[in-house]
Amino acid sequence: MVTASKFSRMDESVPRRLTGTVDTLARSNADKTRPSSGLAAAESASARKARAGSDLQLTLFRVSQWLRSPRPYLMLVGFALLLGGWYLTVEVLRLPRFAEMPGLTQVVREWASTNPTYGVSIHTHIYYQHILISLRRIAVGFALATAAGVPIGLLLGWSLRFRQYVFPVFELLRPIPILAWVPLAIIMFSGSETPVIFLTSLASFFATALNTMLGVKSIDRSYVLAAQCLGASRWQVFRHIILPGALPFIFTGLQISVGVAWFSLVAAEMVSGQFGLGYLINNSYTMVQYPTIVIGMLTLGIVGYASSAAVRLVGDWLMTWRVRELATGGR
Repeated sequence: MVTASKFSRMDESVPRRLTGTVDTLARSNADKTRPSSGLAAAESASARKARAGSDLQLTLFRVSQWLRSPRPYLMLVGFALLLGGWYLTVEVLRLPRFAEMPGLTQVVREWASTNPTYGVSIHTHIYYQHILISLRRIAVGFALATAAGVPIGLLLGWSLRFRQYVFPVFELLRPIPILAWVPLAIIMFSGSETPVIFLTSLASFFATALNTMLGVKSIDRSYVLAAQCLGASRWQVFRHIILPGALPFIFTGLQISVGVAWFSLVAAEMVSGQFGLGYLINNSYTMVQYPTIVIGMLTLGIVGYASSAAVRLVGDWLMTWRVRELATGGR
């Protein structure tokens, strides 16, 4: 299982954010003795508006920086090399091991056809039905995995007693492949939908919980001690120190988790699904409809990339302090 150690460059914005949080706790405890006023509320509202405008300017600044960098153009070069290599090996050079593969022009023609040979294209209803059913399963499975994985990961990192009880069982179950769970899932759950969602959420749960635990354990203990010395309660420490400090790891884990959910979903749909992109790929192989296999694979890549990007955008929205630090280079 890939963990957040793959993304070990824990940017300096996290300690900087936690230092500011400790100062905030000190000010909030001191402010408890001060009477609130309408003027303070008005100032708070204006500060929120100013912060919203600053966040918009920051987003536009990041987009402009990205467009000025070589990254988008290198990305286009990468796609061109992939498609060009596919076209050359299959349709021009006709290499022996690629003789049975569908060519680029054949796949594009079938994908865009109003009357596809194998019945699946962007103009057919069944194509979007497969996509929507897979997206619904991913949404449910990913939501269940996040709802269970984040709290359990926080407890694994925060509570030594809980980790001593639960982590050995967690590590025992985590390496078991998803396909090994298929027979038990079919036995435990009735129907064809519930086993697929269970298998989708299971692997995603382990990735989310493990990265969340690593995020909590990565927080410097001195921040917790400083907040406690300033009179912060256990809940305040958890809310203002532990949770913000673990967020970068949590959202790294969620990006890994949504990718794991997709390949778990495809495996589950191939075994027990009746609709979905995994079922489409497996059924196309059985029916010797090779262009449809590639169409299903490319569609999986597109929707998987979009779902991972959506998780990343939500993370940037919740961690504007981190985005600001990254965009300004820590200044």
